Amino acid sequence: MISIIGMPYDDESSFLKGASHAPPIIRNAFKSDSSNTYAESEIDVGEHPEIRDLGDLDLGSGQNARDQIEAAIRNQAMEGAKVLSLGGDHSITYPILKGYASKHGKINVLQFDAHSDLYEEFDGKRYSHACQFTRAHEDGIVNSHLQVGVRTINEQQRKQIDKYDVQVVNAKDFSETLIEVDGPVYITLDLDVFEPGLVPGISHYEPGGLTVRDVVNVIQDLEVPVIGADIVEYNPKRDINEITAMVAAKFMKELLSKMLSDI
Repeated sequence: MISIIGMPYDDESSFLKGASHAPPIIRNAFKSDSSNTYAESEIDVGEHPEIRDLGDLDLGSGQNARDQIEAAIRNQAMEGAKVLSLGGDHSITYPILKGYASKHGKINVLQFDAHSDLYEEFDGKRYSHACQFTRAHEDGIVNSHLQVGVRTINEQQRKQIDKYDVQVVNAKDFSETLIEVDGPVYITLDLDVFEPGLVPGISHYEPGGLTVRDVVNVIQDLEVPVIGADIVEYNPKRDINEITAMVAAKFMKELLSKMLSDI
């Protein structure tokens, strides 16, 4: 079984708020009459008996919200369900990984992102959306960690990458042939991994990104089980004609299809 859960949370956003409004807009795009709910695998993920939408969590703030997210994922994992989480800012991935670790142990992580998100703290906050993977590594819940599409590494980030033995395929070096993933794997998709002209509805514009086709191909070509995934950092306040919502909906289809492949 696959559960879809919305996580309307952006308390840890460092630049602009807005990602908390994303989940229902992504769902609307997913169901839009301008397209359909078939993935490229020709599976209808909108009408599939193994997929259920559990709606949005009613989240508090700070540690309370993180505890709620962790508990929701842990409960689904213990029931044997995979979860596709709709964020929300990228800070939600830390409690999600904690929830999965309670069942799966150390997690293999495939991260699509313009940023490494490995700061020790950011703007004085340890749980910022720029720090979530540092917290996960500190907790010892990450086995392998591959970052794809990064293009903002500074000295501090480089030290953290080396410290935690994170593998990085920078945007400037991107090739599908460089993607080697241990499995089973958890996929976290930050929409700012893409060229910002393709996804105007994000808070952090980082030119020089990947294409939608680049990332779809990587996901489709994975030969390991996918235990769960998230789509994060969609900011509807900056979107234009819901272009970014449709990109997020595209990845709902492809991620759900890939997650179904070993059920």
